[in-house]
Amino acid sequence: MPRQTSNSNEKKSPFHEGEIAAQNRLGVAEKMEKFARKVVRPYMPDQHREFFAELPILYVGHVDEEGWPWATAVTGKPGFLKTPSKTTLQLDTIPIQSDPLFKGLENGRKLGFLGLEAHSRRRNRLNGFIKNVTEGGFEVSVDQSFGNCPQYIQTRNYNFVREPGAVGSLAARNDFLDIDEDTAAFIEGADTFFVSSSVASDPDDRTSGVDMSHRGGRPGFVKVEGNTLTIPDYTGNFHFNTLGNFLINPKAGLLFINYGTGDMLQMTGRVEILWEDPAYEHFQGAERAWTFTLERGMWLKDALPIRFEFGEMSLNSLLTGNWREAEAQKAADNLKNQWRNYKVVDAIEESNSVRSIYLQADDEAGLLSFKSGQFLTVQLPGVNSTTPLIRTYTLSSSPLDKSYRISVKRDGVASSFLHDELNVGDMLIARAPSGAFVFDPQEAKPAVLLAGGIGITPMVSMMRDALQDGFRNRNLRQVNLIHSAKSSGDRAFFEEIGELTRQAGGQFAYASLLSNIGVNEKLGVDYHAKGRVTEDFLRQLATETSAEYYLCGPASFMSSLYNLLRNLGVQDRDIHAEAFGPASLVRIPDEGQAQPSSTPAEEALVSFSKSGVELLWRKEDGNLLDFAEKHGLTPAYGCRNGACGSCAVSIKSGAVSYCDPPTAGPAEDQALLCCAKPEEGAGDLILDL
Repeated sequence: MPRQTSNSNEKKSPFHEGEIAAQNRLGVAEKMEKFARKVVRPYMPDQHREFFAELPILYVGHVDEEGWPWATAVTGKPGFLKTPSKTTLQLDTIPIQSDPLFKGLENGRKLGFLGLEAHSRRRNRLNGFIKNVTEGGFEVSVDQSFGNCPQYIQTRNYNFVREPGAVGSLAARNDFLDIDEDTAAFIEGADTFFVSSSVASDPDDRTSGVDMSHRGGRPGFVKVEGNTLTIPDYTGNFHFNTLGNFLINPKAGLLFINYGTGDMLQMTGRVEILWEDPAYEHFQGAERAWTFTLERGMWLKDALPIRFEFGEMSLNSLLTGNWREAEAQKAADNLKNQWRNYKVVDAIEESNSVRSIYLQADDEAGLLSFKSGQFLTVQLPGVNSTTPLIRTYTLSSSPLDKSYRISVKRDGVASSFLHDELNVGDMLIARAPSGAFVFDPQEAKPAVLLAGGIGITPMVSMMRDALQDGFRNRNLRQVNLIHSAKSSGDRAFFEEIGELTRQAGGQFAYASLLSNIGVNEKLGVDYHAKGRVTEDFLRQLATETSAEYYLCGPASFMSSLYNLLRNLGVQDRDIHAEAFGPASLVRIPDEGQAQPSSTPAEEALVSFSKSGVELLWRKEDGNLLDFAEKHGLTPAYGCRNGACGSCAVSIKSGAVSYCDPPTAGPAEDQALLCCAKPEEGAGDLILDL
């Protein structure tokens, strides 16, 4: 904001027009305006002054005489940064002579600063202008001072290998106009870099000048193609200082540091923001991206007297991807309709009857993305038959986990195979995850999860998803889980859910109900209530009629809980359900709720194009799978209830109708034979079968 010399200046926004435009685009401008007026100050609070005094390194951004931004770092033993007053930062150091900043030290020049304490992940920003330069340092007058969150900062510990100010024995400056292979490899191996950006400098406007910022991620999060870098932009503090500057002045200075040698890689160039672009579509965690195209660059060898030893990755960074994985994900999406091999990498007994199996793709394409609540369709060896068994199992892992996890209850031939015969190292054939029973971790409404028995599996996925997404986006959805099981021996994930609830810090609630209590089991320790879920229990623990409800369990459990919720005034549209077996839930439509837009025909001419068969279908013939089998055709199928997608065929002409939407979610030009019928008024139906 401008110098605060009048009451009118107090009303000036802490952000310039570019930052406000970026915030408006993402719908956070009003919230950030209120927040920033409290935390973006024209002075350093005491904790910032203490913070700067403890730093051994400070990251600095400036703009050269030709208008190009540069980013660099200056060092000194803790105490080299002083704050004689709340509005003055004194640096008892100067950059080395080969650094572009050395020529930029002149009174009135705007600078951006980032203080980052790598071992604690603390960081604070400061913008200002030089008011005095001496032989051994310079003083800066503060325009803005504000803190930043610790997201994406990898921890590091430091030590000095020589006295600050002494020139390294290998010191040299190597300028370049093109990024060579070694430089590209160094950039793509980095987990951290710094970016300087700017808007036109106005001495009377505190929002103008230079900004210095940090970017972090897993190694490989920066992609190099020729002289162009592509950088994902993750959820951050929503200030949009850097992107806001780019909107006005699309130039940037980048700094990469070799923490083991003290080398600095400095580059300046042009940028372009990719607000919506397929370039980052498959990059986990990327909200948007931007490109940097090199104008000039330089290596400053052995420029820093300080070395850093890597500590650990930020949890936020671990929840993001890299470009290699993004390319693999893109390739995997092209295989979503194919059967693929998955290797069993682990298997864990979750209860007396539930076994979790961890799977990773046995090819370079990797895992396909999915939404929490969806299931995996697997192919298992047939018993006394060469025809494989096809089954669907809900994923109990989060979409951000690095492997698929299916959790299977022993109940029949197929599940017995998964319990008794499938071992770590074996292969399992599966198709892409699918299903319409999905959870949105960013929905504002609270979520109430109601699970019966093995119906807990999608709920664990949803809770893991909510916690990881909430941690990454700093907006954790409220989730209440009620799980009903026969006994503690039959109950799965009790400890895991308890830990998730603890980590959620009050945003999650968990109630475990058991029908049979063990002799030594204690209320409040081993379980939370005895018996089944009743209306009174729901009134106590799930009174949010404005919440979304998710039901999963046996048919009787589903029907009972659905009716209880409707009696409590919960709208049908807010109740999401996943049952075992075909359409076991009879719904009560809300008043004015839209009904299915299509209805089955009374009769229709159905042609199977590949076999050349043309037959008259009547409504008493039932679904198209039964109809085809009745007339001697043998289409592929699995679950026979619209869940696995194995019976999907292409529609060459006409249309089909579903009384209950299939959870497998066929494409618009496909029909799931097991639950489809010819649509009224759509003419003859021709199937690619």
